Amino acid sequence: MLFSETAGRQVVSATEARTVGIVDGFVVDPATASVVALRLKKTDGSGDTLVWEHIHAIGPDAVIVRSGATLGTPSGELAPLADKHRSLPGKRVLDERGEALGTVSDVDFDADSGALLTIRTTTGDHPGNRVLGLGSYALILREP
Repeated sequence: MLFSETAGRQVVSATEARTVGIVDGFVVDPATASVVALRLKKTDGSGDTLVWEHIHAIGPDAVIVRSGATLGTPSGELAPLADKHRSLPGKRVLDERGEALGTVSDVDFDADSGALLTIRTTTGDHPGNRVLGLGSYALILREP
């Protein structure tokens, strides 16, 4: 599933049958090369981050969570990863030697596990397991 396909989807609480937010972005952990949380535009006063483990399913029309109470604000190890300056779409991509590989145009991820499958850039596609680091300046990929 692509980031571009998922962004803008409603996040619906299955237990409360209500929309708790709209997918606004993705929190990626470069150490695991996976999505670890979703950033939300919230529809109520609750938090704006949905940790991956609280997602029940990502369907064609909505992201389903068991309860709206699973929303929070990033803390601990998640806080620096959730910084909006670490957002992947539009991010410069470099290899570990510092060579430019374009910019991120989209990301294909596994909707069940959150694993990054493919980093799509303006110059070509790269396997998601090549992610080495992610900062405010660039996404760094390992050499093939």
